[in-house]
Amino acid sequence: MEWILQIPPLFFSIIIHEFMHGYVAYRKGDDTAYLSGRLTLNPIAHIDPVGTILLPVLSAFSHMPFIGWAKPVPVNPYRMNNPRYDMVWVAAAGPLSNFTLAFISAVFVKIALISGISSIALFSPLVSMLMYMVYINIALGLFNLIPVYPLDGSQIALGLLPYKWLTVYERHIPYGFYIIIFLALSGLFKFFIMYPMGILLKFLYLIGLGF
Repeated sequence: MEWILQIPPLFFSIIIHEFMHGYVAYRKGDDTAYLSGRLTLNPIAHIDPVGTILLPVLSAFSHMPFIGWAKPVPVNPYRMNNPRYDMVWVAAAGPLSNFTLAFISAVFVKIALISGISSIALFSPLVSMLMYMVYINIALGLFNLIPVYPLDGSQIALGLLPYKWLTVYERHIPYGFYIIIFLALSGLFKFFIMYPMGILLKFLYLIGLGF
């Protein structure tokens, strides 16, 4: 039944993730997301059949933290002042929002544990969801930084790689979805998510936010 407590944090986190893409694009001069009604926190506008439904199910069967994505916010880089490098900021905004949510959630969990609120039956599910917020957002941030299309890491790579390497890197784009599914089913995600996640959780523990 723990998966029931993971669904709200997952949905909230991926919605904030996509909203931040649109918001940063808007600040960089592209109002495409705003004009298309995607600069919103309404979850219905962001549901993606693969990223919001299929991948979380695969994550559950693979015994991984729930990960996924929402329907990508439409972005037109050519409406930005510096299309290539502005897109790096737009892409990075999603994972950065996840790491920020993880940190804030860890602070609230620590407060709940210290104050004793976590032991009160009425608040126990809420504290559990905050704990899942930490795990899920760290996993989402790391997952989206994987440099495979269409994940944010690929957009960051496209903006930062030297032009002489772009042609080689772009060859994987038509197979990006298949690569992601393969990583999920094969258990190779642990090298991109679980091991780095352990390091970040240890860091939270070192700064007094472990639980």
